[in-house]
Amino acid sequence: MEAVIFCGIQATGKSTFFKERFFNTHMRISLDQLNTRNKELRFIETCILTFQPFVIDNTNPSPEERAKYIAIAKANKFKVIGYYFQSKVAVALARNDQRTGKEKIPEIGIKGTYKRLNLPQMDEGFDELYYVTAENNMFTVNEWSNEI
Repeated sequence: MEAVIFCGIQATGKSTFFKERFFNTHMRISLDQLNTRNKELRFIETCILTFQPFVIDNTNPSPEERAKYIAIAKANKFKVIGYYFQSKVAVALARNDQRTGKEKIPEIGIKGTYKRLNLPQMDEGFDELYYVTAENNMFTVNEWSNEI
């Protein structure tokens, strides 16, 4: 079984990438939908108990935020795969400007997440780690090389 963890600031394409790559095979776990950490944990526990692959579709900017997901997945023998989404503030703000309603994030939120962003590292417990870029509505996925 797989636990996939997305990392990157808002408006970098994480949810769109989920829809394209994982919609038919993995459960999406997102605080944007669930609103509370308690509900999030309940969904993760259900996936673990039912051997259902899942994707954590949050920003996960710090090793501490990623650690809790990695720990629960590893403890239950799930393979942990990370996807870091190229996080350029100017690009994210431009993408965000195309959003409307609740999907549009305040600029301060994007910039605040960027300030807390630490690149993921294999030694956090990932079994695989990838770097994702988006250009012209197309995603490119490369293996992690510790160089961005």
